[in-house]
Amino acid sequence: MPRICVIIPTYNERQNLPQLIPPVLEQSPDIDVLVVDDASPDGTGAVADSIAEREPRLHVLHRAAKLGLGTAYVAGFRWALEREYELIFEMDADFSHDPRHMPDFVARARDADLVLGSRYLYGVTVVHWPMRRLLLSYVANAYARAVTGIEISDLTGGYRCYRRSVLAALDLDAVRSSGYAFQIEMTYRTLRRGFRVAEIPILFVDRNVGVSKMSRRIVWEAVFLVWRLRLLALLGKL
Repeated sequence: MPRICVIIPTYNERQNLPQLIPPVLEQSPDIDVLVVDDASPDGTGAVADSIAEREPRLHVLHRAAKLGLGTAYVAGFRWALEREYELIFEMDADFSHDPRHMPDFVARARDADLVLGSRYLYGVTVVHWPMRRLLLSYVANAYARAVTGIEISDLTGGYRCYRRSVLAALDLDAVRSSGYAFQIEMTYRTLRRGFRVAEIPILFVDRNVGVSKMSRRIVWEAVFLVWRLRLLALLGKL
């Protein structure tokens, strides 16, 4: 298996993190985990440091404040690129992304440059989400597909695997969005650079512990971002 870095952004996830790290690392001895913590008030960063003292494959990147999901991933991407990992994962800290899917991502990455974990590839594979949240996600994906012209079933999903060549080729300084919008933007930029994007089905289970980071600001950011991406592409500036 290639060397893999799994990036897990955290904000107030101290209860979930100790339970998540072992099953991620169990998938392969070639997997390392990078926790990017945004100065969580609940002490998640300190919990991550404590685990890292006993587990050399866990690394922690501390940031000074809550700076957003998108910038957390970009910081993690830079860290992983500097250390020459071949595959770089995005994964949530709340158990909505099952580590047991990781071998499926790795297998698909043999002939794809970006592999997306899809909740809508074969019907809807989402468990325990309120209907309002499910409809918001489903409509957001349909809207993003209509505006961008990208024929991908789940553009907003956060469980994904990049080849290092993709992240090395993209201008990460130009990526400024977060939340839903960050995932859409990264996929769009990847496709515009001619890389191969594939989807695999995943089972998405809503969190049991902690609070969702979804907000109206994140939703509206995604609404306007897709038009900005379309305009930049038409102007040849993407």
